[in-house]
Amino acid sequence: MSTIQVLKPKFHVEECLDQIRQCLEQGWTGSGGKTVELENAWKTYTGHPNACYLNSNTAGLHLAVNILKRKYGWQDGDEIISTPITFVSTNHAILYENLHPCFADVDEYLCLDPVDVERKINEKTRAVMFVGYGGRVGKLEQILALCKKHGLHLILDAAHMAGTRVNGVFPGTWEGVDVTVYSYQAVKNLPTGDSGMICFADAELDAQCRMVSWMGINKDTYARTTVQGSYKWNYEVDYLGFKYNGNAVMAAIALAQLPYLDEENARRRELVAIYDQVFSQNPKIQIIQTPYPQECAYHIYEIAVPDREGLLSELAKNDIYGGVHYRDNTEFSMYRYAQGTCPHAHEISQHLITMPLHLYLTNQDVERIAAIVNEFVK
Repeated sequence: MSTIQVLKPKFHVEECLDQIRQCLEQGWTGSGGKTVELENAWKTYTGHPNACYLNSNTAGLHLAVNILKRKYGWQDGDEIISTPITFVSTNHAILYENLHPCFADVDEYLCLDPVDVERKINEKTRAVMFVGYGGRVGKLEQILALCKKHGLHLILDAAHMAGTRVNGVFPGTWEGVDVTVYSYQAVKNLPTGDSGMICFADAELDAQCRMVSWMGINKDTYARTTVQGSYKWNYEVDYLGFKYNGNAVMAAIALAQLPYLDEENARRRELVAIYDQVFSQNPKIQIIQTPYPQECAYHIYEIAVPDREGLLSELAKNDIYGGVHYRDNTEFSMYRYAQGTCPHAHEISQHLITMPLHLYLTNQDVERIAAIVNEFVK
């Protein structure tokens, strides 16, 4: 039998090549053209009023913090409440702006626990960084209510949430979400090589973001080239910016993949249902719960088991490779100041294992994987 990877993107190769060919034939592979087309397509698909295409979700998270800090006059040392169960870029984005990540514990969905979030709010708290872990919405509604109650801003790290809805609506468009950041990284549900999208609710902040993501320049090259059909060399630099812009080749891949996203997320849900059904029969396996499972994007599927390392080894003997998403960030040296502040996150992170979940898996593959897990976890 062939090797089964934990994550494996599926590309619609001919459609991707057709889109990329258009970039090459037009002679435009940087920002503009396909990037504008993708921004418009993403706004139509999600309902976000604004969308700015970037080179990564990480860049987007940094811009979200940077621009909100500028807008609202946050000071160095102010705090953003975040989660320890995430990829480190979530919390690095806070540190990039000399702000302090204050860690709150996670709930049964592995998303921020509203009770602990409120406990961690203090006079220095300025925002909450909510991660839609695995594509889940968690208790985002309660977190938004807390933000409103305490006058805080909400940054939604939607790296796993491409296609997640609640009653047909994208959570990033909910009232009270200041900015949502998506990932189209290589193994995400909408895969490219690497890229992302930042969606500010406020049009003014979106306009500022476009400048800050392109070195602070007030007119990008594409705009200067397309105005009246000639190149306009003159521009102004209004901000200390970054080179975070996305390029047309990556956008072309995303445009080819986007029409398949809902169909492919539905297939992910079918595979998850098989895992759930098998694992529900084993009391030693903890299934991570999902609110609104019929609309979850399910970027990853994870369980908690008594002996994770043993199970990883057992799966590897069968050419099946699981993963770990994620290590408790407070175990890393730079975030060790928060050790002991999130006991549930720390405990469950020792037992989490990510099962293979991708579009090359058959029902029979999942049944075989689940059977091996059940046999080992007795």
